[in-house]
Amino acid sequence: MTALSSENCSFQHLLHQSKQPLDANCLLFLIILGKILLNILILGMKRKATFWSFMEYFCFSLAFVDLLLLVNISILSYFRDFVVLGIRFTKYHICLLTQIISFTYGFLHYPVCLLACIDHCLNLCRATKHSSKWQKLFYFLTVILIWTSVFAYVLVEPAISQSLKTHRASMYQCPSYVSTQSYWLSLFMLMVLLVAFLISWPEVVALVQAIRITSYMNKTILYFPFPSHLGYPVRSREALLPRLIVCFFGTWFPFVALQVLTLSLGVEIPAYVEMNVPWLYFVNSFLLAAVYWFNSQKLYVRGSTLPVDPFVNWKCCFVPIHRLKQVERPVSIIIC
Repeated sequence: MTALSSENCSFQHLLHQSKQPLDANCLLFLIILGKILLNILILGMKRKATFWSFMEYFCFSLAFVDLLLLVNISILSYFRDFVVLGIRFTKYHICLLTQIISFTYGFLHYPVCLLACIDHCLNLCRATKHSSKWQKLFYFLTVILIWTSVFAYVLVEPAISQSLKTHRASMYQCPSYVSTQSYWLSLFMLMVLLVAFLISWPEVVALVQAIRITSYMNKTILYFPFPSHLGYPVRSREALLPRLIVCFFGTWFPFVALQVLTLSLGVEIPAYVEMNVPWLYFVNSFLLAAVYWFNSQKLYVRGSTLPVDPFVNWKCCFVPIHRLKQVERPVSIIIC
């Protein structure tokens, strides 16, 4: 009787111990699945009438890599222990694959932001609105190259290889890499937004108080009465900055608040979660606003085409009084 009880107890202990990795794998599966659903939602909500930039191509590539990660995790979780082409795959490879993807995602922030910024600067000088076939091919090859380069760097870097081998013996410990690039990038953007708001907060408050919604050329627009007593030209950077701030915060304020909360609490988010499509579009809007501000004089050239943001239309223009109904003075138009 005693031997039977001890045997049952031992069996229950082994059963409980064997379920721990499964629970962790199920949690990882749900996290990746939720991220994929969020990616699909954001890609479905974006403005359709936009030409494809480098960031657009990379966002779709990221959504595709997330889908591949989910499929591989599902296969490894279902079969648990199998051999393919002489290579044995076990549940340990779920952790290994997640770590490799985390390191890869974590090193992509800086190069992607740099290439996106260069792309927006070049597109601002282009005369045509639509991307050519060669430009689309160039975007596609650039995305493939950046994924391949960062992935190869992760596999050959000695420090990363040592980190992956450290937890190879244990199947119950699977630490996730937290990207320092995303931390410093978030901190930099929040500091720039704070400084920009402090510089132009009187104008921002005045614009928000005077905001009106109307229809112009079959589009819903926000318009702001433009005071004629301002001491700077209407096409200067000082006049453009508060309007860019209003447009940016009008679209991305919840995301800005989330970034502030995350940095304030010191929350460590795994890199395979933090690198996502909403985050990339948030960075994309920030980069576009910065490019527009530095090239403010080019925004008012008649017939010029601007790089189009999938979520914020940054097109700013000034129209005569008679072009809008029920308006008694010149207005600054921002189509959102």
